[in-house]
Amino acid sequence: MPDIRPAVGSGALVLNATYEPLCVVSVRRAAILVLSAKAVCVADGEGMLHSARNALPVPSVVRLTRYVRVPYRTHVGLSRRAIFARDGWRCAYCRGPAETIDHVFPRSRGGRHAWENVVAACARCNHTKGDKTPAELGWRLHNLPAAPKGTAWRVLGHRAPDPRWADWLDLREPEPEAA
Repeated sequence: MPDIRPAVGSGALVLNATYEPLCVVSVRRAAILVLSAKAVCVADGEGMLHSARNALPVPSVVRLTRYVRVPYRTHVGLSRRAIFARDGWRCAYCRGPAETIDHVFPRSRGGRHAWENVVAACARCNHTKGDKTPAELGWRLHNLPAAPKGTAWRVLGHRAPDPRWADWLDLREPEPEAA
């Protein structure tokens, strides 16, 4: 019997009719959209999907054939996993591997649970800090915490993007100017 489990991280980026990124769906859902003529495949992934009569390249990016108006959230949802992704899985204080989250200004002293007050931290730094502020300990943050911005965060959240999606999610690095 063939192995029909999806590959790790398999998914397809869905674009609106105007090539605006909307969301990420499973490869199965993307194939159904293409087969039902609700979308066209813009970029192929690796492999083929086979049926009794047809073979279809695995879709990596699909574009809807009709424009869909979607009301967007103006903010990115705050979650533990998203905090780790924003901070690169590194402690905000010592740059070691992060294991916990920490409130820069402690909640016990009125600190908010918001993007600007939450950072990833290693267990040692989090325990040492307790309910003090970094200034009280003479510590400094390597990066100031802020809410993530951009199309990629709105569409993907904390998920790692497929490199084939870079053109539609503005993930390309700016090219250095020639002197």
